[in-house]
Amino acid sequence: MSFVSIQFGNNSAQPKYMQLFFHLKEKIIAGELENGLRLPSVRNLAKELNINSATVVAAYKELEVNRYVNVKKGSGYYVNMESNKESKINPLQHDDSKNYINFASATPNPRIFPTDTFKDCINQVIDRDRGYAFGYQDINGYKELRASLCIHLLRYNSIATTADRIQVVSGSQQGIDIVGKTLVSPGDYVLTETPTYYGAVEAFKSRGARIVGVKLEKDGIDLLDLERKVRICKPRFMYMMAQYQNPTTISYSLEKLKGLLKLSEKYDFLIVEDDSMSEIAFDKKQRSTLKSLDCNDRVIYIKSFSKLLMPGLRIGCLVLPKNLLEAFTRTKQSTDISSSGLIQRALDLYLRSGKWDEHINYMREIYNGKYEVMLSQLNSIRKLGLTFMEPGGGLYFWVRLPHSISSIKVSEECQKKGLLLLPSPPFYPNESKFKDSFLRLSFASVEVKEIKEGLDILIAVLGLFL
Repeated sequence: MSFVSIQFGNNSAQPKYMQLFFHLKEKIIAGELENGLRLPSVRNLAKELNINSATVVAAYKELEVNRYVNVKKGSGYYVNMESNKESKINPLQHDDSKNYINFASATPNPRIFPTDTFKDCINQVIDRDRGYAFGYQDINGYKELRASLCIHLLRYNSIATTADRIQVVSGSQQGIDIVGKTLVSPGDYVLTETPTYYGAVEAFKSRGARIVGVKLEKDGIDLLDLERKVRICKPRFMYMMAQYQNPTTISYSLEKLKGLLKLSEKYDFLIVEDDSMSEIAFDKKQRSTLKSLDCNDRVIYIKSFSKLLMPGLRIGCLVLPKNLLEAFTRTKQSTDISSSGLIQRALDLYLRSGKWDEHINYMREIYNGKYEVMLSQLNSIRKLGLTFMEPGGGLYFWVRLPHSISSIKVSEECQKKGLLLLPSPPFYPNESKFKDSFLRLSFASVEVKEIKEGLDILIAVLGLFL
């Protein structure tokens, strides 16, 4: 398995060592390279990326100077988030032993993972398939799983598709990366909502894309702003999230979804829909995926199971337009040949056995309880000037701070008191001037009692700025 996946922009104004530095830096900040991890040797990474060893040395030295890594003589380079001046503690990869209340992570608490039932599926697959469970699968995924996913997508997401249109991927991030590798050439424009998920932006930037943000309204993208920017940029595609958008928690109205599809047809651009949370709905409002309305093959749909099942399984899928199947198959093959056969076969059995239905109902019940508690607590402190939407689902709230208080400063003070938050700047990676007045508060990994304790810390910290 490759350590990093990076496409160097040969025409970029940045030298290769700086491109590698920024790529590794973002992975460290995002928690993808955890604290204490030993980086590959200079020789091995140079060979893997097919670049000069001096390029890797220069990138590693830049990481060292900026205190993202430590050097141990005779041993190598190690990720060092503890002393980094920008991120004393990475809120996405914190040290559980220090007992932080974690409002930063959208990863489920491991205590609610369906480990026993999934272990049974794995054991059944091994008994049934023996060595075949560990071999390479079809490039686009285990055939039986793709058939199961057709049923699943129709039932839960109202998406009618066929197995040949589905590509199984090793998590939604790989799906995003495959989209970038297949569709983006250096200099292409890609539109995104703003704010948006920074992991997607960085994946597209790594291919040389020029990112342009489009404003969001309460019910989805600003269609006038979108059309204006489409006319100017002529984008390759637009990246969006139709339900419980990350980080704003916005869900698109049916009118906005239809308007977006209409513009994509009028100006001939694709849409990449990233869906990780559509099943986590708590109210009775009707919401639609964009793909379910797509009659003209304009939408590439990315489905993640990480927030719903177990993130470490690293499995998801793409639903692809017919004319892109061949190109995406080539990209998938060059990326990792195929995703884990054992996990694919186990997930297929898990879906067919009805265990998914039991699990998703359980998850909704657990998350709904946490959602209601955090909503109630946030409503009780609106008097401090906090404003937010009630998303009706998903795993977090997007809270605007009063009086232009800096979200970075608030998160730093909360961190000192044992509370981890995500300030807003990382969600504006494609803007020259980021907005520093929002916090994303997730209830996914905390216990109910910790929600009140965490918000008490936030209240105390806000008192320092008001």
